[in-house]
Amino acid sequence: MATKTGNLPSYDELLDTSGLYCPEPIMLMHNKVRDMASGQVLKVVATDPATTRDVPKFCQFLGHELLEQDVSTESRYLYFIRLA
Repeated sequence: MATKTGNLPSYDELLDTSGLYCPEPIMLMHNKVRDMASGQVLKVVATDPATTRDVPKFCQFLGHELLEQDVSTESRYLYFIRLA
């Protein structure tokens, strides 16, 4: 079931990688997208600043669409990814 978060995109699945550091967030993303269908949207929550570099590269390499990238005031990074 998709969830709407204010002005941010709706999403089908949530992956919270808060407190984890490279390469763990990307490894967990790889595992999560394997269980999802093409066209679904994954929301990723992260606290590792390296994800600002790694998530866009992950999307580009695998052909996923990075719909939104947002940094909240609590040093949390949000990513909304539509699966290819």
